[in-house]
Amino acid sequence: MKLVAGNSNRPLANAIAAYLKTPLTECLVRRFSDMEIFVEVRENVRGEDIFVIQSTSYPANDNLMELLIITDALRRASARRITAVIPYFGYARQDRKTLPRTPISAKLVANLITHAGADRVLTVDLHAGQIQGFFDIPTDNLYAAPVMVRDITKRYTDGNITVVSPDVGGVVRARSLASRIDAPLAIIDKRRDRPGDSEVMNVIGNVTGRHCILIDDIIDSGGTLCNAAQALIEKGASSVAAYATHGVFSGGAVARIQASKIDTLVITDTIVPTEAVRVSSNIEVLSLSALIGEAILRTSGEESVSSLFD
Repeated sequence: MKLVAGNSNRPLANAIAAYLKTPLTECLVRRFSDMEIFVEVRENVRGEDIFVIQSTSYPANDNLMELLIITDALRRASARRITAVIPYFGYARQDRKTLPRTPISAKLVANLITHAGADRVLTVDLHAGQIQGFFDIPTDNLYAAPVMVRDITKRYTDGNITVVSPDVGGVVRARSLASRIDAPLAIIDKRRDRPGDSEVMNVIGNVTGRHCILIDDIIDSGGTLCNAAQALIEKGASSVAAYATHGVFSGGAVARIQASKIDTLVITDTIVPTEAVRVSSNIEVLSLSALIGEAILRTSGEESVSSLFD
């Protein structure tokens, strides 16, 4: 087994390598003056089981091209099997046609990764589960829930917790986590007038006097979570915290969250935290290096990955 890392999230790649006690394979990824990407794998990988660790986060197109070119280089170097480890799968929100004459970009990206030479994919908390079916190769979707559950049970010991889905689309995710900690579920009914903006319409469920925990997979502008937190406080919640897997944080999201009613926002390191996130007073980061590392180990050993979440 060998590990190869692109430039999108070197801290996570190094942490995974430390967990597996396997050094990262020396791989040069640089750019020419016109920003073309050049890759040189500087170790023999012939016949090896290779795991390429690369999120397709901002800048999404550059990081995606790095992943594709690294994969192509490994395939041409006669690697036995190539697994694309994509902690954050970009373009996942474009999983269907929302308007006439629009693309399904998640399917296009899945095709690109497959045709570049990947034999399987390992990712974390896909925005839409059906994206697994977009790949014509085996795809494992890991869940950050076990890591979040451990953190939640450590922070909240009085049992006065209500798990809240910030929208109807996230109910399955929130219900799954609520069942793990034996907590009731509430739902925010919202209406989105245009991308990036949301208006809270109603809170479904009893939140009065409860510690409310919002659960989401992606935080982009932060508007949904901030509006949801405000609505929960107005309905009588004693406090509001939030957990999300992928911290995209576009625009002024970090400042918006700091000024909101959210006491603590906990994200994971699938996307490398920016300086604004690192110095924020109410944003904390959990590492998924052990979870992803264990999944890599089991994949390499042809063992069950799903048993990680039993």
